[in-house]
Amino acid sequence: MILNADYYQPKILNHQGARLMKKLYAALMTAFNDDDTLNEQGTREMIRYNIDHNRVDGLYIGGSTGESFMLSTEERERVYKIAFEETAGAVDLIAQVGSVNLIEAKTLAKYAVDLGYKTISAVPPFYYKFSFDQIKDYYDQILEDVDAEMIIYSIPALSGVSLSLDQFTKLFENKKIVGVKYTNNDFLLLQRLRAAYPEKKLYFGTDEMLISALPLGIDGAIGSTFNLNAKRARAEITAFESGDIKKAFEIQNVSNDFILDLIDNDLYPTIKLVFEELGVHAGYSKAPMSKPTPEMREGAKRIYNKYFKD
Repeated sequence: MILNADYYQPKILNHQGARLMKKLYAALMTAFNDDDTLNEQGTREMIRYNIDHNRVDGLYIGGSTGESFMLSTEERERVYKIAFEETAGAVDLIAQVGSVNLIEAKTLAKYAVDLGYKTISAVPPFYYKFSFDQIKDYYDQILEDVDAEMIIYSIPALSGVSLSLDQFTKLFENKKIVGVKYTNNDFLLLQRLRAAYPEKKLYFGTDEMLISALPLGIDGAIGSTFNLNAKRARAEITAFESGDIKKAFEIQNVSNDFILDLIDNDLYPTIKLVFEELGVHAGYSKAPMSKPTPEMREGAKRIYNKYFKD
């Protein structure tokens, strides 16, 4: 049996019957100074690059890419404010407020919504192997005092929390929970979620497997490497949606070469070093993440020359 491109193209429509375009969000990084204090100017420069050069649809603020779980509550709030000020409504914003400390998560949610964020997100409470009832209560409590939509941040490999279809169903009983940032390579569950909840927003979060998620009807993608690779990811989505599956696979192959090169050179610090090659002062990563070594700097230059130099 030969399947044409129409077989792969999900029929996701808005209420007026028009096809919805998939959205691309960069998971924003946070710039730090050499002494691990927040580098506001560098963070603003990365935001501007994502808006002015990458032309992303939105930014995911305060996720793992932003090193948020190593920040104080005040530092996390400051990043939300910087992003809200700098974007000035130019792109969608999602504030990740999750924490193993429920009081902190509620505080961050209220702060972000008071600033003007319409959408928040939260990783499940982690480390202590909480029961599902405890996880559900955590989400309900975060949302009870704020007027905002919630995107669940499902990332089992790092949080240790794997949610089943039945458990997502129970979470969706809270009408403020409108979707999932799905950083998970369980494509059967992703397909089941899409089939069961066509109205929910499903944003895929594993950059190197975007090509595998596109046929399953995702609403878009949120990724750390999109800080640099957004144009290539957009071209892949466009090729897929136009039915050029061969081109989409070719673009994903280049993206995966790029992603693996970043990982081999130490992912987060190297993204910032490549930003520097592009003229964006992205600063450092926060300890205990690595500060750049001469070898890392040379590796970043090679990556820049290979994938970005004209």
